[in-house]
Amino acid sequence: MPSLSISSDHNLSLFNPPTFSDLGTHKDHLEELPPKRVARSCRQGISLSMERDGEIEMDLLLNAYSNVSDDEEQPKRQRLSHSSSNPPKRHLPPPSPPLIHQKQPPIPGSYISKRQRALMGPTPSPLPEPVPVLSPFTLSGSISVADIHHNILSLLKSKAKGHQSQNLISEKLSTTLSGHTNAVNAIHWSSTHAHLLASAGMDHTICVWNVWSRNQKKACVLNFHNAAVKDVKWSQQGHFLLSCGYDCTSRLVDVEKGMETQVFSEDQIVAVIKFHPDNSNIFLSGGSKGHIKLWDVRTGKAVHHYNRNLGPILDLEFTRNGKEFISSCDVSQSNISENAIIVWDVSREVPLSNQVYAEAYTCPCLRLHPFDSIFVAQSNGNYVAIFTATPPYRLNKYKRYEGHVISGFPIKCNFSLDGKKLASGSSDGSIYLYDYQSSKVVKKIKAHDQACIDVAFHPIIPNVIASCSWDGSILVFE
Repeated sequence: MPSLSISSDHNLSLFNPPTFSDLGTHKDHLEELPPKRVARSCRQGISLSMERDGEIEMDLLLNAYSNVSDDEEQPKRQRLSHSSSNPPKRHLPPPSPPLIHQKQPPIPGSYISKRQRALMGPTPSPLPEPVPVLSPFTLSGSISVADIHHNILSLLKSKAKGHQSQNLISEKLSTTLSGHTNAVNAIHWSSTHAHLLASAGMDHTICVWNVWSRNQKKACVLNFHNAAVKDVKWSQQGHFLLSCGYDCTSRLVDVEKGMETQVFSEDQIVAVIKFHPDNSNIFLSGGSKGHIKLWDVRTGKAVHHYNRNLGPILDLEFTRNGKEFISSCDVSQSNISENAIIVWDVSREVPLSNQVYAEAYTCPCLRLHPFDSIFVAQSNGNYVAIFTATPPYRLNKYKRYEGHVISGFPIKCNFSLDGKKLASGSSDGSIYLYDYQSSKVVKKIKAHDQACIDVAFHPIIPNVIASCSWDGSILVFE
């Protein structure tokens, strides 16, 4: 603490600190002052001295951070008053950027704890791959007969009989048609353009095949359906193709122009379609809700409705005169099996008989014999049942075609052009050929690796048959 000095006028000197000799010289003056005043003077001197020391320290700080040069020095009192009213801005070093902890990617195969996974945040899901937009009509080859071998072309143009054509058919008829990426549900030959075969697939497409073309066998691909295609039928009027599927529509397409002419929408999955035998402007459709409709192509509307609280419709077939039709529905979810096969009156919309088949099996396929008054039904009991096609529509209990296996697949069967053979697919991938009269197996052809779904005899050449499989393959052979 600095020493105190008392002047002759009894004031403390703050700028000239006294020495001990000075204190001794002014001893008499101290003795003359009252003790309280001496103490008060000492306290005031100490307070003033501390305040002055603080001002000196502040002045040193201002000199250190001030931009004013030494040549522009101002009086200390003025600088103190200036600093107290408007303190100058201090230039501090820029702050260092905060440390960013970058997330290190985990080592593949290393363990990641729950806490680390929570800190890492949710894993971004990969973006879905863009769905390619398919053209509704893709022309791959030609539907004309220009590039077909002349021997086969002569057979197609002739109305050859079975026994005459067997010696004329070339080995070139045997071919494999590849193009579907999923199961094929149905195939159908064109009766007016017998070199064309149509196929309906679970891959949402319909393929039209120029079977005996020497260049490109896949003539075109139709992508008009938005879901799997269940059935396909050629019209007798030129290159028109009718199809139905899981998008609850039936669609009529002009294959020659590559245009969709009409769409018939329903409130159910359409499983089967069938043209009238005498009028191609009328067709039947049946679907998953058990509704059957008769459509008129000219108006695009349903002219008749056949409803009886049925299960899903599996197949439809017109009788020969076209005045009745037969329906098959799924009765597996019902205890009543009498509605499995029903014969309907077309114009009156009423069933003529619903007690045709009383066994507890569903029938995925119905086929009318080309000449005799009988029809057959493919049964899930691993046999083909025979019925009369005239009243009272009775089941033949003494004869049936068995040997193939269904195993729950929608396997179809078909008669040959002359009606002497019945062909059926099988879940083991084989084609079974039965003699119509004796119902015995004539031949077994191992055709596919998976279930053979549909078989179709050629409409002109009797011993040519096409088949399709659950693996997407299509075969055409003798």
